Amino acid sequence: MNTYNSDRLLFMTTDEMYMSRAIRLAMSGAGHVSPNPMVGALIVAPDGRVIGEGFHRRFGEAHAEVNALASVADVDLPLIPLSTCYVTLEPCSHYGKTPPCAQLLCRHHPRRVVVGTVDPNPRVAGRGIKMLQDAGIEVVSDVLAQECRNLNRRFFTSQLLRRPWILLKWAESSSGDMCLPDGSPITISSPLTKVLMHRQRSLCDAIMVGTNTLLHDNPSLDNRLWPGNSPRPVLFASKAISPRVAERLKAFSRDPIILDPNIPLAQNMNSLFSDYHISSLMVEGGRRLLDSFIKAQLYDEIRVERVL
Repeated sequence: MNTYNSDRLLFMTTDEMYMSRAIRLAMSGAGHVSPNPMVGALIVAPDGRVIGEGFHRRFGEAHAEVNALASVADVDLPLIPLSTCYVTLEPCSHYGKTPPCAQLLCRHHPRRVVVGTVDPNPRVAGRGIKMLQDAGIEVVSDVLAQECRNLNRRFFTSQLLRRPWILLKWAESSSGDMCLPDGSPITISSPLTKVLMHRQRSLCDAIMVGTNTLLHDNPSLDNRLWPGNSPRPVLFASKAISPRVAERLKAFSRDPIILDPNIPLAQNMNSLFSDYHISSLMVEGGRRLLDSFIKAQLYDEIRVERVL
């Protein structure tokens, strides 16, 4: 996942160069931190040495700033008040599963904090930066902002639109067919493309299919070919499936979210975010389900695998 333009490296400012390193660190948390954003942080001493670095490793665990400060060697601790902290996303200012990172930075009081982009979460949204400034810390924001927002496009979409970031994915033959006349799937994927698609699954909180796909394919809807968290199954119209049939369906063993197809699609997407904390969704359903998203213009990215 390339989040910055390598051609810019020759023309980067010092702040941009360190921020690009923080972005690469943040990417190490991909597939493990959602619904939190991926965040990377550096502590840079006055002589330009990186004396601490870290990233958000797993949801519910320490944030990037905590890990970066904890990594500073004892001999370098006196340098922190003279140093610059680089962080890809505004430090949090509220208590969640961990204490506020902005508060922690205020205690260590680096000379400067350089922020990639402001956090769109309404509970933060500038409050972290203000907390730092009120403590007398110089704050520089919007450094490689577009790259930092692109890194967390799933998180930004869900926070700003109150729905998941939505990826539509399908495979089709050269003639545009997605299945055989009997409804069974056409085998298109190669071993390599299967691995790549399982990687995409690991980056999403949930994966959706319709009833026809569920019954014809009986998919596992996991990412067994790639490390990370498997997406939670989301099913349409599955209330009509009898318990006897559901027992043999693999998706029903993984606590699926069941949506009512009679409710407007946009409302269902809002519910996925507000009720189930799903910030990213991959839709792998059949043509009817995919068409419903396209007609409603409810998608952020489309990936098509095609035999030429």
